[in-house]
Amino acid sequence: MSNSPADLLPPGDDAFVVAISSRALFDLEASHALFEREGLEAYEAFQRANEDSVLGPGIAFPLVHKLLQMNRDARPGVPRVEVILLSRNSSDTGLRIFNSIEHHGLGIIRAAFTNGAPPFPYIRPFGASLFLSAHSEDVLQAINAGVAAATILPSKASSRHPDQLRIAFDGDAVLFGHESERISQDEGLEAFARNERERAADPLSAGPFHGVLHALHRIQAAYPADQSPLRTALVTARSAPAHKRVILTLRHWGVRLDEALFLGGRDKGPFLQAFGADIFFDDSHTNVESARQHVATGHVPWRG
Repeated sequence: MSNSPADLLPPGDDAFVVAISSRALFDLEASHALFEREGLEAYEAFQRANEDSVLGPGIAFPLVHKLLQMNRDARPGVPRVEVILLSRNSSDTGLRIFNSIEHHGLGIIRAAFTNGAPPFPYIRPFGASLFLSAHSEDVLQAINAGVAAATILPSKASSRHPDQLRIAFDGDAVLFGHESERISQDEGLEAFARNERERAADPLSAGPFHGVLHALHRIQAAYPADQSPLRTALVTARSAPAHKRVILTLRHWGVRLDEALFLGGRDKGPFLQAFGADIFFDDSHTNVESARQHVATGHVPWRG
């Protein structure tokens, strides 16, 4: 996987492009249950019969709304944000989705409808550096192809900061590589702490969301710190002395994180609620179960 987020963008285009599935964007759970219960023909007939019935927001809808709002409020020179739709619907059944996009005033103009086929091959041609989906198999295929991706889980969405987008990340196996985490899993916390002390000056390797952080930093860098429409946080189980390597790695990368929470193994959910995260990304099933009780959460199935 490249260390540069620019590798995922079209030449000459510095946009931050997010690909999202229709089930993450809109509430299609009843339709999906119909598909699983009665099959494809019943699903298609239902969507055609209801194509003028507006779909309600899904888990990732507030995130997408805030992402696109940044374009409307952006100052000159700020990298734009684009959201594209990747859907396993056909173009015929997808008409209801585009009607709903228009109704909600979302600036989404590009889409791929794959009629049941995996949509991940289209992520790179669209220039997307992040893929969010409710379909875990599609997410796994995308992340194995080197694209930052997360499965959007049923979650409680935050509404604490309506005028600012807030994104939180786990550290190891999300922003950073998994090497240190594996030492902790295989050899225990003492070995992990010793490794981090001895290698504090060595930058951590890049994880799957390294490019996403850089893309967000480009947006943040266009604003004074106290006027940015975007705020980021690292929420990690690490604690001192393992914090030092993280701080020096971020300094080496030249990126900005507004907040860093070193929790020493405490449940992340309440801290994410206090931060007001619009989305949180973590690779640990335990952590995402805690987080999704408080904020919208994406599971990152990456092991390198």
